[in-house]
Amino acid sequence: MTVPQTAHAGRETLGFQAEVKQLLQLMIHSLYSNREIFLRELISNASDACDKLRFEALHNSALFEDDPELSIHVDYDATARTLTVSDNGVGMSRDDAITNLGTIAKSGTREFFSQLTGDQQKDAHLIGQFGVGFYSSFIVANKVTVLTRRAGESPDQGVHWESDGGGEFVIEMVEKPRRGTEVTLHLREGQDDLLSGTKLRSIIRRYSDHIAQPIVMPKEAWKEGKDQKLAEEETVNQASALWARPKNEISDEQYKELYKHVGHDFDDPLAWTHARVEGRQEYTQLLYLPARAPFDLWDRNARHGIKLYVRRVFIMDDAEQLLPAYLRFVRGVVDSNDLPLNVSREILQESKDIEAIRAGCTKKVLALLENLEANEKDKYAKFWGEFGRVLKEGVGEDFANREKIAGLLRFASTHADSADETVSLADYLARVKEGQDKIYYVTAETFNAAKNSPHLEVFRKKGIEVLLLSDRVDEWVVGHLTEFHGKALVSVAKGGLDLGALEDEAERTAGNEEATELKALIDTIRSSLGERVKDVRVTRRLTESPACLVADEHDASGNLARMLKAAGQRLPDSKPILEINPKHPFVLRLKAEDKEFDDWAAVLLDQAILADGGQLDDPSTFVKRINRLMLDMSEGRSDSVIGG
Repeated sequence: MTVPQTAHAGRETLGFQAEVKQLLQLMIHSLYSNREIFLRELISNASDACDKLRFEALHNSALFEDDPELSIHVDYDATARTLTVSDNGVGMSRDDAITNLGTIAKSGTREFFSQLTGDQQKDAHLIGQFGVGFYSSFIVANKVTVLTRRAGESPDQGVHWESDGGGEFVIEMVEKPRRGTEVTLHLREGQDDLLSGTKLRSIIRRYSDHIAQPIVMPKEAWKEGKDQKLAEEETVNQASALWARPKNEISDEQYKELYKHVGHDFDDPLAWTHARVEGRQEYTQLLYLPARAPFDLWDRNARHGIKLYVRRVFIMDDAEQLLPAYLRFVRGVVDSNDLPLNVSREILQESKDIEAIRAGCTKKVLALLENLEANEKDKYAKFWGEFGRVLKEGVGEDFANREKIAGLLRFASTHADSADETVSLADYLARVKEGQDKIYYVTAETFNAAKNSPHLEVFRKKGIEVLLLSDRVDEWVVGHLTEFHGKALVSVAKGGLDLGALEDEAERTAGNEEATELKALIDTIRSSLGERVKDVRVTRRLTESPACLVADEHDASGNLARMLKAAGQRLPDSKPILEINPKHPFVLRLKAEDKEFDDWAAVLLDQAILADGGQLDDPSTFVKRINRLMLDMSEGRSDSVIGG
């Protein structure tokens, strides 16, 4: 909240929001090497203002104020050393100006500033990713003035805003006959090349040719050995919706610049798809994959996504109904020929036409990802690193496309024992052992916990690959993805171990014999542990650990149960199954134990809980029990030595 510091005769001096001060100081230095973006940003803002006015005027044509032809003007004054960008769009009220020009109301602001390093080169990327907008003016200007009036307000409701990019700005009410906004930059020393129509035209054609509104400048003619401005004006951009042009008439650079406009991004997009759909619905879609994740990617309530147009008329930003939530990182434009011009967010939620457009856009994005995966693996790896966890949500959200999404997923596995998620389910199936009819996985809170899980021991011994799942969303994935290409996904930590043809008859026979031999011990452990476990049984999964916990076939895994508990969710009460390794010295010692059997059995269970990533209900008792047993063993050895 800005607080007035001085005020007289309607003129107020207000302080910038702290984040704005920090952004301005960093940006002026870090982004100077790409200073021309200021003009792109100002023209983009002017275009948005025109789009918003056209949309508001659908419901109130009086907002046009007898001036329905929307345009953007760029001019310069070499004598005054000023550059001006003006529009006749929606304009701003006093409160709008304070909010839009004095604060950053952006999700992830605090995280953004925490990542800044002070290294200009590294910070330039972060600042660009965050979005620079109006503040980029201060890259080239030491003072910026804004004159604006909201459409529909009286001429005396004009607002004059001014700042030198320091800690304050001045604002006052003034007379402004025409609606819209006029931004005047008082250029710094060394910026005189911007006081040239030729230079400004080249910047506009490079960065803003895609803008749908005409960008108008004074014509120039060569007189007296230099270019001189004429009274006549001309449009310097194509002034037509880029997405409506044939693809063969659009360059890659034009596609990239449109992305930066609609995506409010500093970087080039990773990839895009552009298509015109004809049939029951007619619409054009131009959809982009960003190269990097935005700061508010994990805010599912934030509006993301697509600009919606109807017959080239802007309707709304961030029309989230046009794509499912798991594709919320996609940016772009959808232009429909069929929707009504007065369409609202409420109408979008119930529209059959929107359902068809949503399905079509989803199909296009997934096809684009499949193409990257097949033909541009480095790009796909980059995409996965930025957005993979979000795409995983689609397995449970989009039943119709579940198989396609599953094919795009990447996981870590025991094949490389690396935390890098590079293994697709197709890769896994290409490496399965002869006779293997399942896809095995283990879930844990961290990669190391998954990699070192005792449940993997027999799989490592036999060379069977296991997926190592440590993202929180992975529990969601395996809860909805039960099979892939006919092979069931099976947790190595649930139910009885069934390796099928991967286990020979001799191993099964030996396991049954061991279970028979240890029946009395198992019964005693079960009795000792009582209600702490559902069952105790001999296992064939362990080769090095004395015991492990497994969940019953239809119970939640230990990892899922812990996640839900941490989120405040109540679960049906279920106990784990304790499986013991019949060959381990710890278990063999229990066979001969009598006096302290209950303590040793409790330690066996507590160790299994810890190895599974769980927490003990009573850690203090566990430590005391371990200490007591260690001392008893030490005293026993001492007595033996003395007696010897």
